[in-house]
Amino acid sequence: MNLILLGAPGAGKGTQAEVICNELKIPTISTGNMLRAAVKAGTEYGLKAKAAMDAGDLVSDDIVIGILKDRIKEPDAQNGFILDGFPRTVPQAEALDAMGVQIDKVVEIFVPDETIKQRLSGRRVCLDCGATYHVDFKPSKVEGVCDACGHELVIRKDDQPETVLSRLKTYHEQTAPLKDYYEAQGKLVTVEGQENVEDTSRLTLAAVKG
Repeated sequence: MNLILLGAPGAGKGTQAEVICNELKIPTISTGNMLRAAVKAGTEYGLKAKAAMDAGDLVSDDIVIGILKDRIKEPDAQNGFILDGFPRTVPQAEALDAMGVQIDKVVEIFVPDETIKQRLSGRRVCLDCGATYHVDFKPSKVEGVCDACGHELVIRKDDQPETVLSRLKTYHEQTAPLKDYYEAQGKLVTVEGQENVEDTSRLTLAAVKG
């Protein structure tokens, strides 16, 4: 089964990709990892991507899709794959269809913006040992101090309120229209993100298999 995962930043898409990957034994293909692997391998499209990146340009959609088509020919993707992070726009989805990449189902992990803002802006990270906390859901014993190593906890730049708002705005403007695109093709299923991750995972697997 060939899947696309959609979801706003902070909706827990990465966790659900891992759940599907483990259940169906199919790889998760993220744009960044795919590009880096192609550049390292020196493939035809990888060399084109490297030239664009070296020049400070964005890698064009046709190069990304060319790399994707090479990637899904690899042995681990013969029973299917999960696309995470591509397509991000309707033109990219149209290009994906035009190049013959077959998608069976598109799973949206839906979490309201207010919940996402609360999830992300409350997150705290220890830069020393990497432990993560949340001021509401998983607070440290001493505010601002890591339980594990005693170092200071910080808010990552990605979790700053203004950054979260900017990322959500970009998602709604550029990526959310993909829902209508794939719904028109009869491929979209929406999973309501739950407070408990395991509950979301159960609903996600049911949506994928249903």
